[in-house]
Amino acid sequence: MTLSQLKYVIAVADAGSMNEAAKKLFLSQPSLSGSIRELEEEIGIEIFKRTNRGISLTPDGTEFLGYARQVADQYLLLEDRYIHKHAVKKKFGVSMQHYSFAVKAFVELVKEYGMDEYEFAVRETRTLEVINDVREFRSELGILYANDFNRKVLMKVLGENNLEFTPLFPCHTYVYLWRGHPLAEKPVICMEELSEYPCLSFEQGNNSFFLAEEVLSTYEYKRIIKANDRATMLNLMRGLNAYTLCSGIISEELNGTDYAAIPLNSDEVMTIGYISRKGMGISAMGRKYLEALAVYGEMAR
Repeated sequence: MTLSQLKYVIAVADAGSMNEAAKKLFLSQPSLSGSIRELEEEIGIEIFKRTNRGISLTPDGTEFLGYARQVADQYLLLEDRYIHKHAVKKKFGVSMQHYSFAVKAFVELVKEYGMDEYEFAVRETRTLEVINDVREFRSELGILYANDFNRKVLMKVLGENNLEFTPLFPCHTYVYLWRGHPLAEKPVICMEELSEYPCLSFEQGNNSFFLAEEVLSTYEYKRIIKANDRATMLNLMRGLNAYTLCSGIISEELNGTDYAAIPLNSDEVMTIGYISRKGMGISAMGRKYLEALAVYGEMAR
């Protein structure tokens, strides 16, 4: 297995076509195809599924591609640092479900370490994309939750992607709404009181409700609206007296003071945790980020 072969795999995956990749690599298509077949024979897996309609990554190929990207990226860092003599920034990325406290912890990390020596990336996105980001090395860590309802399916999905879930802290369920909402002054809210108001849920595409960001995803809501970003959610709360269910850990610095988290009358508990690659240690920057998250965990107790 050579570095060139790893670069060939990456090029084909990015192009989605053996012919297109060959053009970009200035190789003949048979030469490129032959080199990848030699690699597949050497490592004992099929990286690409070849059909009359074209090529696609196999499950084994998807996992191999993640490692190949990591090796290629590390080689570029070495080349820049020791051959081209460029100053190379260290990288840290994290993906997460829509948690303002996780973004706030990221903000504090960036403020502490600055951006002169580090290149940071934060992705607030759908559950499956959080998983894919960590699997494909776009992010070192992914922040999401598990509970009694989704745990079995979530752990199965993580295991299939060579990932593992590490618990950070438990949270009870809260109702998140704007302070002008008719229920905003109540000390506790029950689901029956919410029945006439729209429930907001983050859009997960065609994925299973086991990957929903909100607990009680199977509850028969009378009114429900799907959204795909936190800012839209906040606008809908004000405009429609809508609400969503959350961990109760809110960053007023990021979301403003016009919103409140009120305990839901429910025994439902979620465990906030992080996902990472199996068998891979957490970097020093990753550990610092988890320490910043742990501070918010104390707020949930």
